[in-house]
Amino acid sequence: MNVKISKKIFWLIAGCLIATAGVIRAQSPKIVSHSSSVTIYGTSNLHKWEMKVAQFGGDISSSATKQITSLVVKIPVQSIKSESSIMDGKAYDALKSKQNPNIIFQLSEAAPIHFANKDVEVTLSGNLTVAGVTKKITFKSTGKMIAEKSCQLTGSVPLKMTQFGMKPPTAMLGALKTGDDITVKFVVTLDNITTD
Repeated sequence: MNVKISKKIFWLIAGCLIATAGVIRAQSPKIVSHSSSVTIYGTSNLHKWEMKVAQFGGDISSSATKQITSLVVKIPVQSIKSESSIMDGKAYDALKSKQNPNIIFQLSEAAPIHFANKDVEVTLSGNLTVAGVTKKITFKSTGKMIAEKSCQLTGSVPLKMTQFGMKPPTAMLGALKTGDDITVKFVVTLDNITTD
């Protein structure tokens, strides 16, 4: 009797270990920050301008059915930099960085990942919070598999400052006026992507 119980316990433990190992192997995708970038482009009555995001992070999860099930991306406002400290200060004021230190995108519905040979495509819908105002946006990302379980996606999101309650910044006593339209362009590398 004791021998039979011992065998049952052994197989129960073995089964738990095998199941746990499977979960460990099925890692969630992760953003590779050193090969990812986000840049904001805009215009003014004098010249075009751009600001680069020096720091951002995110949490992402996917399912075995080739879809992104959750995604949260956070950008600290004061990590957004241009070549001018004056412009940076104006941008932080417009973004109300003291009250709202982060720009946040949160996925609101599962997003299927489409694979065609080495091509990858995914459309993301979610809530973007800028300057304390949240709006739903939808945008497409396209890219390629660059390694067995890694892909690089690119995309762009056109936005208006005023849709987030922001006043387009001015400088030089109003002689320089920025345009309302901006475009956020990104290149994101993801590891642990499952294509099976």
